[in-house]
Amino acid sequence: MPGLPLQGEELVNRILLGLAIVSGFTAFISSGTGALAADRTLAERAGGVIGTLPEVAESSTNPATEARVALGRQLYFDTRLSKNQDISCNSCHRLDAFGVDGEATSPGHRGQRGDRNSPTVYNAALHDTQFWDGRAADVEEQASGPVTNPIEMAMPDAPAVDRVLRSIPGYASEFAAAFPEDSEPVVFSNAAIAIAAFERTLLTPAPIDAFIAGDDSALDPEQQRGLELFLTVGCTTCHNGAAVGGMMFQKLGLVHSYETEDGGRFRVTGQEQDRGYFKVPGLRNVAKTGPWFHDGSVATLGDAVQKMAWYQLGRKLTDAETADLVAFLGALTGAPSAEMIAVPDLPASGPETPAPDPS
Repeated sequence: MPGLPLQGEELVNRILLGLAIVSGFTAFISSGTGALAADRTLAERAGGVIGTLPEVAESSTNPATEARVALGRQLYFDTRLSKNQDISCNSCHRLDAFGVDGEATSPGHRGQRGDRNSPTVYNAALHDTQFWDGRAADVEEQASGPVTNPIEMAMPDAPAVDRVLRSIPGYASEFAAAFPEDSEPVVFSNAAIAIAAFERTLLTPAPIDAFIAGDDSALDPEQQRGLELFLTVGCTTCHNGAAVGGMMFQKLGLVHSYETEDGGRFRVTGQEQDRGYFKVPGLRNVAKTGPWFHDGSVATLGDAVQKMAWYQLGRKLTDAETADLVAFLGALTGAPSAEMIAVPDLPASGPETPAPDPS
């Protein structure tokens, strides 16, 4: 009857049913809702450090118009912007190889090599400055540097580049469309601006972005452990923002001395306090852009991670920690789209276009 206490077999059955419900709820919490809650907390922390990757690295002074980006794509691949007409932007920053050439330092005019590694062009427009020493304020300034660098593309000066561009008949209409307000649009300075506009579109969303946005399956358990380490061990002191770096200068060998003959930022400012400081590299696609460091001296990503932990944080990572961090860095890889890596058709040379000059 209602109100009477349960007895015997019925009491036992009710107790067993209650235990089963509790057990099932506990399993649900640990394998389902609880795990998602933990993931979301981790994702929210990551989002607070990295933020959201934009679709384009916008510039108030250099809008990425369709005409400007199309012209920039052509110029990026055009070897006629080099003295011997054998080197383009894409030679050292290959769009089909995550924006690098895979070499410690890149070969330039007559095979000459500088002393610094060519960083990836992907996501670089998000950085606060350009080059390892920050000597260019933005990608617009950066784009012109290699063209007249005697070791790289080796064009003698800006007027020489102007003459080449104006000698190619097909570029006249394209520069005019990209720079409709200019009375003389076919100039080297505009070429650099167009290349930069194209580079501002070279952003590569990665699994970390999907994870932050709500996809709990975007990172596997090893990558999540690596992300947890990344957020707690001290990496985010320097590697933060949408590019996961690129927003500050830091001394190489902050905790333990790192031997290098490269003065870093000192070569730009001449200030002794800048000696040994380099721009913190962005980490997007870092698993694909080796060899690593400013001189390309580190051959494996695991070694780079361990060196950074020791020299910058004073921490000796275990092999397991290193593996987890390397796994997480893989979650920063965003495959470039087919459109990004497509080689464009280039306008034909004209009768006045200079011949290659190997001297």
